[in-house]
Amino acid sequence: MQKIRIAIAGIGNCASSLIQGIEYYKNKNNGNAAGLMHWDIGGYKPFDIEVTAAFDIDKRKVGKDVHEAVFAPPNCTAVFCGDLPKTNVMVRMGRILDGFSGHMEDYDPEHTFVLSDRKEASKEDVVRALRESGAEMLLNYLPVGSEEAVKFYAECALEAGTGFINNMPVFIASDPAWAKRFKEKNLPVVGDDIKAQLGATITHRTLVDLFRKRGVTLDRTYQLNTGGNTDFLNMLNRSRLASKKESKTEAVQAVMNGKRLAPENIHIGPSDYVPWQKDNKVCFIRMEGRLFGDVPMDLELRLSVEDSPNSAGVAIDAVRCCKLALNRGKGGVLYSPSAYFMKHPPKQFSDDIAYRMLEEFIAGHDIEGELIECAHEEGPAQKTTTAFIST
Repeated sequence: MQKIRIAIAGIGNCASSLIQGIEYYKNKNNGNAAGLMHWDIGGYKPFDIEVTAAFDIDKRKVGKDVHEAVFAPPNCTAVFCGDLPKTNVMVRMGRILDGFSGHMEDYDPEHTFVLSDRKEASKEDVVRALRESGAEMLLNYLPVGSEEAVKFYAECALEAGTGFINNMPVFIASDPAWAKRFKEKNLPVVGDDIKAQLGATITHRTLVDLFRKRGVTLDRTYQLNTGGNTDFLNMLNRSRLASKKESKTEAVQAVMNGKRLAPENIHIGPSDYVPWQKDNKVCFIRMEGRLFGDVPMDLELRLSVEDSPNSAGVAIDAVRCCKLALNRGKGGVLYSPSAYFMKHPPKQFSDDIAYRMLEEFIAGHDIEGELIECAHEEGPAQKTTTAFIST
């Protein structure tokens, strides 16, 4: 089967884990391989993906073959497949814009970005590279808060005629104006802000849903996260966090079934940067509620995960779903993959319904027209979707 050709903007820890994973699963050629949500999606296996273009702004990565660049500082994620073959794809200088926060200059180069002095790419440069590489989709892995830079790469994808997978919280798929532009070009877009395979957001959502189903009133909750990668260092600049906090908070509020918590009773966001944690993310969740007879209860949970492989376990499915859409000639927002893979999709659904929607999408059942119609209000949308899928 022909490889799925992808381009990546941002060769950081998440890209490193994804690229390692593509090679790792070549040696696990069976459907029982651990760590995957799907071994086969439309005939495509995890290793049926190749990087054909890559962009970054760090001088230790620009000009290097991708197989070397994914291990260059400040990348610090787990190396679970260190013997990567040479790709003959050199990392190109990208566009900086707001992709670099000034406060990061104050930290040790081993922990922060070091800007390349090469000439920044123009829009024409990026579009040309995408077209010449044969990339079918562009994956966005830029730092949180890179509003201008993300929109720059989204523009490039539109002009080059590639799909777009937006793995971070600048709102593209969930912005009607951007969604319309991808629809008009008949190019698929998946977004926004990737959920981890089993991370803070999916765990928090599951617990909130459990409270609701067991009749426990949730009065207040928080989620605090610490880590030592460049994502957490970047987010020390609180001015870059608006979309991130909105994305993570809405992901939890969306499963409250209409009984949303007041802003003062829900706090979700990063807590601090701890350099020695590297790519390990530690999450602390607290939930306070009331049981039968208004008797109070509380729950506290600590979750520790390697952050970037946790993301790659989802991205490898998002890529294959985007490829299915391209094969089917389907453009615009992919509502089902976005609902299951992303924290801030255009339409929110509970995770069990989003899962069933995704399986319908993979099977080739086009239910997205119905989803658009029924998803104006969360409760009715979920009921309608459940009934539709069960038929």
